Amino acid sequence: MHVYKQVFISGRVQGVFFRESTRQKANELSLAGGVRNLSDGRVEVQVTGEETVIQCLINWLKIGPKYAKVSTIEVIDLPVETYQSALQTLSSDRFEVWATKDI
Repeated sequence: MHVYKQVFISGRVQGVFFRESTRQKANELSLAGGVRNLSDGRVEVQVTGEETVIQCLINWLKIGPKYAKVSTIEVIDLPVETYQSALQTLSSDRFEVWATKDI
């Protein structure tokens, strides 16, 4: 079953190739969505796919790339309606790096 999740990662997660590494890992797992830096220093991931496969990505996000130091990770299960809306806004069935978002 396809699910849609939003993940916020805090710690030393910017300037350590976190976004590109996440994109590579998610594409290896055939997941769709995107990753972006947030202006408050966190990284945001929005991902859709099979729940068990997304869990593999989440397990990876808890560690991140070589120079990252993840302190906290927050996973939010989004409702199916949000997932269906997201399908219309996702530009492809691949996982991409998105522009930084000011919050």
